[in-house]
Amino acid sequence: MKQKILLIEDNIDIRENTAEILELSSYEVQTAVNGKEGVEKAMAWHPDLIICDIMMPVLDGYGVLHLLNKNDELNTIPLIFLTAKSERSDMRKGMEMGADDYITKPFTDIELLSAIESRLKKTAFRKKEFSSDPAGVRDMISAFGGTAALDKMISWSDENQYRKKQVIYAEGNHPHHLYYIRSGKVRTFISNDSGKVLTTSLYGEGDFFGYTAILEELPYKETAEAIDDSVIAAILAEDFKNVLVQNMDATKTFIRLLSRNVTDKEQQLLNIAYNSLRKRVAGALTVLAKKYGHSATAPFIISFSREDLANIAGTATESLIRTLSDFKQEKLIDINGSRITVLEEKKLAEMLN
Repeated sequence: MKQKILLIEDNIDIRENTAEILELSSYEVQTAVNGKEGVEKAMAWHPDLIICDIMMPVLDGYGVLHLLNKNDELNTIPLIFLTAKSERSDMRKGMEMGADDYITKPFTDIELLSAIESRLKKTAFRKKEFSSDPAGVRDMISAFGGTAALDKMISWSDENQYRKKQVIYAEGNHPHHLYYIRSGKVRTFISNDSGKVLTTSLYGEGDFFGYTAILEELPYKETAEAIDDSVIAAILAEDFKNVLVQNMDATKTFIRLLSRNVTDKEQQLLNIAYNSLRKRVAGALTVLAKKYGHSATAPFIISFSREDLANIAGTATESLIRTLSDFKQEKLIDINGSRITVLEEKKLAEMLN
């Protein structure tokens, strides 16, 4: 679907020439000859972006912006001012009122189209929701830093091989890298003074991890360990930060993402505190199935150790083994040595407390 642009300009030559440029660039365009007509068309058409001259009869550009800001349905539409005046006071007034950009006449086709593309892209990023899992982090970085920037960061980084159970970083270490999993699986966990362990997050191929400590500029609060033999790229923390600071919207979105991460951790602790043993073990199995994926036609097979599963469920290994035996008798899972086959994932996910 073509993106819609409303052009408000009283000069007929500029209006027609600019509209032609926009239409040739595959935008859907409507025009208005003054501010009053422009506001009426904006209310009826709801464009994706508005380009507006400042000096116009009936209602000038500042009046247009004022009316748009008062309308809840229109105040999020990006607006670019066109003006023959280049005085800093005029520019400052428009930006303080909420204009998104300023183009001074005469302008080139490239200047116009670049400003439009930038505004539309930033608006789309603001609307986009990023999940609170590692995939959401990757999507966010790709969106704001660009796929090319992300690929370059990964390609320039050092690549290391980790054996199963090998520690990647330990609690208390200072962060110097953002980690990217090329292949394998990783978990992060915390432990208390008596050695009891709780798995806090699970990561797989294509995931980033270790970003929270970088942003907090504090030592790691958890330990990261390879679950399987893994190949992991270590991206310099400064390169990661540079991608984020390229755009303030990226920073704001990342703050919201981290806030959701806190909420997820709180929910995990509530589940451990108040859910029954059966529900916690069932939840651990379904989390693994969703995280590491499986065929729609074939059951998911888990190759985790009983100890690792217990750490995910937040229970003792002996309690986990007894619960798995119950699930096998109920034909929810099958057990063959260390391998667990999930037969009834839906029933496990919907298990009552």
